[in-house]
Amino acid sequence: MRLSTLAILAPALGALAVPAWAEEVNVYSHRQPDLIQPLADAFTAETGIDVNIAFVDKGMAERLVAEGDRSPADLVLTVDIARLTQIVDAGVTQPVDSEVLKANIPANLRDTDNQWFGLTSRARIIYASKDRVAPGEITTYEDLASDRWKGRLCSRSGTNDYNVALLGAVIAHHDEAYAKTWAEGLKGNLARKPAGGDRDQAKAIWAGECDIAIGNTYYMGQMVNDPDQKEWADALRIEFAVFEGDGTHLNISGVAMTKAAPNKDAALKFMEWLSGDHAQKIYAETNYEFPVKAGVARSELVQSWGDFTADSLDLATVAKARPAALRIMEEINFDG
Repeated sequence: MRLSTLAILAPALGALAVPAWAEEVNVYSHRQPDLIQPLADAFTAETGIDVNIAFVDKGMAERLVAEGDRSPADLVLTVDIARLTQIVDAGVTQPVDSEVLKANIPANLRDTDNQWFGLTSRARIIYASKDRVAPGEITTYEDLASDRWKGRLCSRSGTNDYNVALLGAVIAHHDEAYAKTWAEGLKGNLARKPAGGDRDQAKAIWAGECDIAIGNTYYMGQMVNDPDQKEWADALRIEFAVFEGDGTHLNISGVAMTKAAPNKDAALKFMEWLSGDHAQKIYAETNYEFPVKAGVARSELVQSWGDFTADSLDLATVAKARPAALRIMEEINFDG
């Protein structure tokens, strides 16, 4: 059964009729369907285990709490470290002790209690107009609040997970007072009201509505390989902004096993497979994300963007700052 069908039938996921002998794993995914289906298909082809995916855009933790022990979900796949920790904090996951996962995933990209595991990483960088922004003209996140960018910045919603995580990193590097002033500076520099996703900001730069925007690296890969969006990407240059005295902000996509997990053995096999060479290569070549497993190369396109130094902040620290970051965005009415 394809993902699109399961997204419609998600409430009845546990009642799917499958042969008693068939192995399957049921996944609640916050990740976009087109990013996950190639992985599910490859895993099924290799193992014979069916992967049923329900796309859950909002309220995943609340849904799992409401379903309790009756939940059909074995795994959750999501973006953003804060979303992962929220699900863990809701008490709906279980620890997974796997030597394979420990060997494949660096310690700083998995939970110390084995509740969640990072599968890919991505950088939150600057999209800059090739025509209107000189190379190296912007180098730090702190500089985004500078008056010289007034009327030149585009952004998606301030309460979007990616922007909240970046603001959480600002809090961790500085403090809440600084972060609020910085966020107010960003708002003051906006060329238009926040709207759309990262690719919409790239389109706005191409259209001349703004000169810079904040975006994730992998969207650039997707635009380059989309005939309808390549022109947007060609108008941009990637700038790996850094925090003053540190590196470029990273976030992750990750996985956790639910406490209910009716297909625990199959779920573990899928988790381990996702951290292995084949899946990590699919993430790199198809999704343009950074593999977490050592020895798996980034795609040729991603490598062409150049190297960078990752921020030294522990991701759990960024996740802890999420409530304060969200409160700041709401207090200043960033989207208003």
